[in-house]
Amino acid sequence: MRTRIFLWYVAGYLVITGVAPLVAPSVSLRLMLSTVDYGEVMPRWVGMMSLALGALIGQTLRHRLEVLYPLGFFMPAAMMIGFVGLYKQSADPLFLTVMAVVGLGVVLTGTSLLFDVVKR
Repeated sequence: MRTRIFLWYVAGYLVITGVAPLVAPSVSLRLMLSTVDYGEVMPRWVGMMSLALGALIGQTLRHRLEVLYPLGFFMPAAMMIGFVGLYKQSADPLFLTVMAVVGLGVVLTGTSLLFDVVKR
């Protein structure tokens, strides 16, 4: 399935955005264009959650659990609504950056899921 290829993108950005705030919260937030100081604790907690989700998607791909592939589309797609709300609340460009990265994954994964379903 071509969906598998694009889910590696999802797993990749989740792992990267998980490790970065764990190791260097201030630097990683600056690189993601944040204008708000979230301290050291909250970014690390978010990093742990992102890393855990990345590991879950990675293990789903490694074990070829195709029945779970749509979850790699629907979870991030639903989170896009939250990113819009968080941006409206905070006006922090961080959420636009995250939305762009996640949005690319949603478009690529959603398109490939559609093509894979039509192909069957």
